[in-house]
Amino acid sequence: MANNILSVLQEVQAGTLTPEDALLQLKLAPYEDLGYAKVDYHRAVRQGVPEVIYGQSKTPEQIAGILEAMARRDCANILVTRIPQETADFLAERFPLRYEPLSRLAVALPKAVEGRGSVVVATGGTSDMGVAEEAAITAETLGNRVTRLYDVGVAGLHRLLSNLEPLMTARVVIAVAGMEGALASVIGGLVDCPVIAVPTSVGYGASFGGMSALLSMLNSCASGVSVVNIDNGFGAGFLASRINQMEGLE
Repeated sequence: MANNILSVLQEVQAGTLTPEDALLQLKLAPYEDLGYAKVDYHRAVRQGVPEVIYGQSKTPEQIAGILEAMARRDCANILVTRIPQETADFLAERFPLRYEPLSRLAVALPKAVEGRGSVVVATGGTSDMGVAEEAAITAETLGNRVTRLYDVGVAGLHRLLSNLEPLMTARVVIAVAGMEGALASVIGGLVDCPVIAVPTSVGYGASFGGMSALLSMLNSCASGVSVVNIDNGFGAGFLASRINQMEGLE
């Protein structure tokens, strides 16, 4: 969308498009009302990436309609979060699509992007990988280099300490953990970059569906740790991308 606006301005500068026609094109750009959704085409201009589709509770037909509208505006790398395999199969018959079942995350109209900077995604255990992959794929799709460090929780601290080099050279670390959520504090005490803590709903009854990990992370004694909502891998990946790409990249 940003490229489209730049193209319009260049046509006005070249004299091949009148200012009045350019104004009309820009007036049509902000959003499209599909009845069940208002597709925000200016999201890419304001935030640098196209609108993300939260797929949970939407029908496959609704998601397909939104994707069709975005495809007409030349959007690419559209993230569709929290969808089951059946919905992904339905969409894949209509659009180029990459789908990761573990994270329930799809990238529609995928386009290769060059990864920049360094984002590390670490998990306390293998059970946290679904949320971690949502974060990692989101960050990669938004143009970041991602290193995965999975199953490095505090129950075997040597596993984390044997991976200090990628942690120490990261621009931002995403720490994904359930149970008591201690991983975020440990990493926060080791690195000099921002740490985004993601509590997961992994754990036995007293973890209260991730509330124990959430409260532990919110009460972290390590400086520089911020916390997103329970199981919100997408939010962590998006925020990590913002931080990573503000770091004076070449």
